[in-house]
Amino acid sequence: MHPLICVHCGEWDEVPDTDAGTSTLRCASCLRTRPFLRLPLYCVSGPSGTGKSTIAGMLLERLRSRFVVLEQDLLWVGGLRDPAHDHRLFRSTWLRTAAMVQQSGRPVVLCGTVMPPEFEPLPERALFTDVHYLALTCEPDVLAARLRARPAWRGWDEERIRENLEFAAWVVDRAEALDPPLTLLDTTRTDPVETAEAVCGWIGRLQAAADGT
Repeated sequence: MHPLICVHCGEWDEVPDTDAGTSTLRCASCLRTRPFLRLPLYCVSGPSGTGKSTIAGMLLERLRSRFVVLEQDLLWVGGLRDPAHDHRLFRSTWLRTAAMVQQSGRPVVLCGTVMPPEFEPLPERALFTDVHYLALTCEPDVLAARLRARPAWRGWDEERIRENLEFAAWVVDRAEALDPPLTLLDTTRTDPVETAEAVCGWIGRLQAAADGT
């Protein structure tokens, strides 16, 4: 069941109509409704080198009974690498994928570098009740050292490291001004287990609020 294709008339809804409620979509063409479960989406983001991939497996182990943890780079394939509009094709594909996964009744935790300006304007954003963003951060000298220590095949030359440090500074500077704002978690002096526990706590508190508990 594709979230943008009506199961009744087969038309494509460019902008999902969610006015019918959190468990229903309405077709813009035939106006009929169909079941569709909308849940919160949790994005664990941040610049490269801050620890996202390192903790992804730990999050999976800790959250698997209630959430589905996915690594964004799984879909970073040739057909989705079009840089147009901040990689809109890649972003939209991930929102559609997460929207289908959540039909299992479990919210998705998406680990990868994504910011509110890249997800919030997309039509597929309507497929979720809320999207929450947490960004891992790290002090510049430590972040640069982590990237320099990576295997050569990953291509972290000094120019690319400099660009990543600029992005990291932007994340910290703009976190509160973004809509919705970013929650920041500094990983400079925490080990991966501590970071994973902090992320789980963040997710748990937000989900409890969504559940009304």
